[in-house]
Amino acid sequence: MTVPDSSAFGPVGPVGPEGQASPADRGDRAGSGSTSGPANSPDSTGPATPTGPATPTGPTGSTDAPVPAASGGPVRIDGPWTHRDVAANGARFHIAELGDGPLVLLLHGFPQFWWTWRHQLTALADAGFRAVAMDLRGVGGSDRTPRGYDPANLALDITGVIRSLGEPDAALVGHDMGGYLAWTAAVMRPKLVRRLVVSSMPHPRRWRSSMLSDFAQSRAGSYIWGFQRPWVPERQLVADDAALVGRLIHEWAGPRTPEFPDDATVDVYRRAMCIPSTAHCSIEPYRWMVRSLARPDGIQFNRRMKLPVRVPTLHLHGSLDPAIRTRSAAGSGEYVEAPYRWRLFDGLGHFPHEEDPDGFSAELINWLKDPEPDR
Repeated sequence: MTVPDSSAFGPVGPVGPEGQASPADRGDRAGSGSTSGPANSPDSTGPATPTGPATPTGPTGSTDAPVPAASGGPVRIDGPWTHRDVAANGARFHIAELGDGPLVLLLHGFPQFWWTWRHQLTALADAGFRAVAMDLRGVGGSDRTPRGYDPANLALDITGVIRSLGEPDAALVGHDMGGYLAWTAAVMRPKLVRRLVVSSMPHPRRWRSSMLSDFAQSRAGSYIWGFQRPWVPERQLVADDAALVGRLIHEWAGPRTPEFPDDATVDVYRRAMCIPSTAHCSIEPYRWMVRSLARPDGIQFNRRMKLPVRVPTLHLHGSLDPAIRTRSAAGSGEYVEAPYRWRLFDGLGHFPHEEDPDGFSAELINWLKDPEPDR
């Protein structure tokens, strides 16, 4: 095993207490007319309405127009979508939904939350789909539970949300960690997954082998090794109002689209990370992925993921992704026994759905509407 120096995930500014919100985020929050959450939900304990730059929330093609800050705090951002909470797998999850038709469930990655899919929500709804973006356990407006951050349980969160929405199945669209969990859900509950779309994340078995045997990928994922330290990564994430979140997004984005990320977009993600306990919960899945490598539960999970994915799969990746190398992701098709399509976005980095939202949405919608997706 090659383990790079974990100092690659180094401190940014002074280290403060984990989960401490910025002064501008303290105080009482205005309601957004959505269902109130339980005691451990950020909707009942979270920071005040942010007073930073205007938040772009419009549909694709109009998100550059500044609008007033959201009335629902740093998570329930105003837009054409509606916000509500749904119960699943023993927890409560915040969702943003828009449109009617076949369900498309969107799963965010690190260090983001549901808002990363703002462009696709409107594009999918306009194309005749019911688009739902959920906050994963421990992030955004969803419950922050003390445990349950292994991929098997997180995948059950996702399939539980599908059932709570009253749908027989869904097309899963996952980015980064959301992609890892989408792969997992497609193996564990194939009857609930109609189609699978993964962006910027290899199959879990491919991820494991690349991190352990490919020095270049292990070095690119050095932040994951750094997450294994206790307490320190959480404090680094929230230091200086989560300045490290902005740095990671800038470093992982590709050079082709200099308009992403803009300051307003980065500020939205920084405010969301400063909600108490979010930093810790965001890191816990990565800790499990590494610490379980030699444990029985990790070995069992890896064996379970030998089962092939038997739903049509679209695999999307940015050619200049510095966090997940192209060759690490490209070998994932060997785990799919169904139509599989690989699409590489030239010049894009780790966030193709935000760097080129129109191109990404067009590729996604065309494939979802294709009755016979090719291999």
